[in-house]
This record gives sequence, structure tokens and C-alpha cells, in this order.
Amino acid sequence: MVGRSTMIDWDLAVSAASRMSGAGPSITRDEAEAVVAELREGAERSTPLVRDYTGLAAGSRTAPVLVVDRPGWIRANADGFAEVIAPLVDKLQTRKGAPSPMAEAVGSRITGLEVGALLGFMSSRVLGQFDPFYGLDSTGESGPAGRLLLVAPNIVHAEREMGVDPRDFRLWVCLHEETHRVQFTAVPWMRDHIRGEIEALVGEIEVDPGKLAAMVGEGVKRVGDILRGDDDVSLLDLFSSAHQREVLDRITAVMSLLEGHADVVMDGVGPEVIPTVKDIRRRFTERRKGTSYLDRVLRKLLGLDAKMAQYRDGAAFTRGVLDQVGMEGFNAVWAEPANLPSRVEIADPAAWVRRVHG
Repeated sequence: MVGRSTMIDWDLAVSAASRMSGAGPSITRDEAEAVVAELREGAERSTPLVRDYTGLAAGSRTAPVLVVDRPGWIRANADGFAEVIAPLVDKLQTRKGAPSPMAEAVGSRITGLEVGALLGFMSSRVLGQFDPFYGLDSTGESGPAGRLLLVAPNIVHAEREMGVDPRDFRLWVCLHEETHRVQFTAVPWMRDHIRGEIEALVGEIEVDPGKLAAMVGEGVKRVGDILRGDDDVSLLDLFSSAHQREVLDRITAVMSLLEGHADVVMDGVGPEVIPTVKDIRRRFTERRKGTSYLDRVLRKLLGLDAKMAQYRDGAAFTRGVLDQVGMEGFNAVWAEPANLPSRVEIADPAAWVRRVHG
């Protein structure tokens, strides 16, 4: 269950998001049970396929696989979101002091609805997700090395919408998400590294009212440019400082690596076990572009266009490195944080090869 904060009504956020998420595709109970069983089987089947293709072995570290519905995904992400922004909440409360009971009640409900709207929008679009911070408590002690979430109704909706073979598509999704599970269970420092970068980003958020007002003013001016398609930035870009953008560049680079690597693996393994993989990739690439004007605008404002670029750019980086030094040479990227590519190197694989391999 999500933690409580005087600034965000998390129970309201979860309930609002669940109402917004929609029921998902029409499916019988027997069909639903079959989908769940097939996704579990696909995740289990993917583990040795990913290991053999990448050369990465998870060892004794575990991360459970959960097949969830949309409300289940919302609850899991509310938990994660509450944990990530806890330092910011503490910072703001220290700065502003304890609010009056009325202000606390009204303010927490407003922010709860705002967070709920974001989670509700995302909950109908996410097919799968690896949560690397699950099992890591506030003291830094570790239990499970994260958890893998497969969102069954969204997978069924996507396969129907694209008209692809359901069994092939479900295994294809599992291959991508299983690659993420292997990335974090086989690379023990990755979770702490990303957690540290996120804490650095959140810790730098400006809480001075004067400076914050200036940032908001500039942001409002540029939102109009975004809506007209004249600016290729998200709301996160608008409200970040120069130092935060440096941290964002590092986070973007590592997320591009993780997502692009997973895309390359799913397509590399695919031809051996998924007969229709080329058709799935073609149709899925089209689907990622968004379907309506509103959907495209929301994707841009929320930074989801940048997320799509991470898949594309990270895959190009991975393939570029593989072409030069092969899988063994590529796997040097997992040796230590210093070997992670920079955002510039993501666009120039040869530069990373020169730096790491000489």
C-alpha cells in the first residue's frame, strides 16, 4: 500500500486513476485466465532465451513476475512514485512549515487528483514494466531485486488493435520485459546507480517561491509552442535547472541503453521462436506514434515522445556497438557505472567504443 503524505492524497490518486483507466477489452473469465497463464509461461520461457542471446546471467538474485490488471499497475506505480518523491515532499514541508488542517485537506486532494490523472492516462497504455526499486526499503536494505509487471488487458487490447498473432505478440512482449529483469538482476549496481541519479534530480528541484514563479512563467510561454508542434521539449524540460538537465541527460542515456538493448534482444531472439516477429515489429512501430491529436499532445507534454526516442536511439547505439565489438565487447557497458554511455555517445556508438575499448 502506498505511503501517506500530507501533500498528496495517495488513496484518492489511486481511486481516481482506477476510474479513469477504463475496463479494458471485453474478455471472458476463461479467456482472461488463459492470457494470464500464457504470459507467465512466456516470461519463464524468455529467461533462458535472453540469457543465451546476451550472455548475462542473473545468478541468485530474484525478481518476481506479476500479471496485473490496470488497477494493479496503478497501485504498484503509486507505491513507486511515493517512494521517489518522498525527499521532495520532505523538502517542501520543511520550507513551508506545517499547513493548516484545511489547506492540508484541500491541497492533498488536488495533488491526489493530478497524480491520479497521470496514472490513469498511463495505465491504459503500458504493456509491461520492470520496477527496479521494489524490495528496496528506506534504509537501503534489499529484498527482491525488483519486480516485473505484465499488464494483461493492455496486451490483449494492443494485439487486437494491431491484428497480430496473440501467442507470438505475448511472447514478444515478455522477451522485452524479461530483458529488463535480466539487466537489473545480472548487474547488481544498476539499481543503486539509477536510484542515486533520481534522488539527485529530485533533490535539486527548486522550492524558492520567486525562482519557481519565474520558471513557471517561462514554462507557460513555451507550452503554447509545444501545442503548436514548434518545440521538442516536455514539461519536465521546462521546469528544470541547468544542473538538473545534466542529471536528466545521464538518466536519459542510461534509460536509452536499457530500452534500446531490450528492443534489440527481443528482435534478435524473435526470429527463432516468433514466426511473425517482422510483422509485429512493423505494426508496433506504427502504434508507438500515437493515434489522435490529443494523444500526441499528451505524449509530448508528458515526455512520452522522448520515451519513444529512447527505444529508437538506444537500439541504434546497441546495434552500432555490436557491429564493432560484438556482444562480449558490448557487455563491457555493464562492468561499472563509468562504462555507461553518455547522451552524446548514445548518438555516436564509435565514440563509446573508443573510450571503453581504446
